Amino acid sequence: MYVESVKVVKFGGTSLADAGQFKKVKDIILADESRRYVVPSAPGKRFPDDEKITDLLYSCYDAATKGQDIEPIFSKITERFDGIIAGLGLDMSLEHEYETIKYALLHKAGRDYAASRGEYLSALILSNYLGYDFIDAAEVIFFNDNGTFDSERTNEVLGERLSKHKTAVIPGFYGSMPNDTIKTFPRGGSDITGAIIARAVQADLYENWTDVSGFLMADPRIVKNPRVIDIITYRELRELSYMGATVLHEESIFPVRFAGIPINIRNTNDPAAEGTMIVPQTTSRSEYIITGIAGKKGFSVITIEKDMMNSELGFGRRVLEVLEKNAVSFEHLPSGIDTMCVVVATSALEKCRETIVNGICSVTEPESVYIEDGLALIAVVGRGMIRKKGTAARILTAIANRGINVRMIDQGSSELNIIIGIEDSDFEEAMRAIYTEFCE
Repeated sequence: MYVESVKVVKFGGTSLADAGQFKKVKDIILADESRRYVVPSAPGKRFPDDEKITDLLYSCYDAATKGQDIEPIFSKITERFDGIIAGLGLDMSLEHEYETIKYALLHKAGRDYAASRGEYLSALILSNYLGYDFIDAAEVIFFNDNGTFDSERTNEVLGERLSKHKTAVIPGFYGSMPNDTIKTFPRGGSDITGAIIARAVQADLYENWTDVSGFLMADPRIVKNPRVIDIITYRELRELSYMGATVLHEESIFPVRFAGIPINIRNTNDPAAEGTMIVPQTTSRSEYIITGIAGKKGFSVITIEKDMMNSELGFGRRVLEVLEKNAVSFEHLPSGIDTMCVVVATSALEKCRETIVNGICSVTEPESVYIEDGLALIAVVGRGMIRKKGTAARILTAIANRGINVRMIDQGSSELNIIIGIEDSDFEEAMRAIYTEFCE
């Protein structure tokens, strides 16, 4: 029996920045009849100094809460959408929607409501342009009273609703609370909406269309013309996303990973490029030992020194409890026999640095406790590193040859990633050194 293929396609803000981009999006969707469910973002920047619609909506709401005239900002929003409608030659008007939104803003309907209207209006235009059904995300995506996403109710209601629509456009970024108010996902949350829909319809593929031709092996702002990753596993992507790689919203991985649905990162401006395929697992061997490199600056190391620490029961737990009481999470725990190091984000210590030091001293009675700032972390990730001899040595040698000192190295038992700690000032040069060693 033939089973019809289903793809969910999400388009980012740059993909829908103006009428010309809407036309590209339509061509992409109609080129494959299995692209049945579409998730649009709000229009993004048309040029570097342009303003994103979502930012304008936030500004508009802020002005309303201060009792200021919102018309100058609101007119920029309406002109932008009306320009898209005119550029597409559509016979439609959003005047009623504009009046409803303006009234709600003036009556302080909430920042989440304001921010969500960009996706809402974008989806209305795109559904009209494609001839697809429009489904308001507020009717099918739900949050709990405490603001957390209600995944199971959403999956049930959304799946049933979409089963009645062969094709549909569902705005990204938002859903509704139990009291029917609008609640948004974190910024960039249209990625999450797309993944939720892919899970609900048991899609064969979730295509995420953006302005790059796939997931790059390194940050192009640091490494010149980094290679595109052809295939990456969810575990590898999770490691790279956590360390700062930002092509895909981190939370959007989980709904499709749970359902075993692959993600394809594609470029709206280069639809012929195959992009990056993100899969649950693969036997495919990469051309390179590593899959990618990512990193972040702005970490601190809390170092605790005490003789015979390793034989003192509960020592580590007591240290971590001090961090927990101060709402500070840790990144890594590189330690020795008589030394324990805790790596944390420097920003998390801003208001509790002295409290944490005093707390650790109180519960562990160490010989010394001190905090060093200015640490950057680089994650070298790759399924090809597993049981591959000499990988860590190559990383350290490449860095040392650039005159860079390694302050920390941490490798998990899975061998999927190696974390290197260096000075903030050496971050970019270390990234380039590692990339050159493995990829050029």
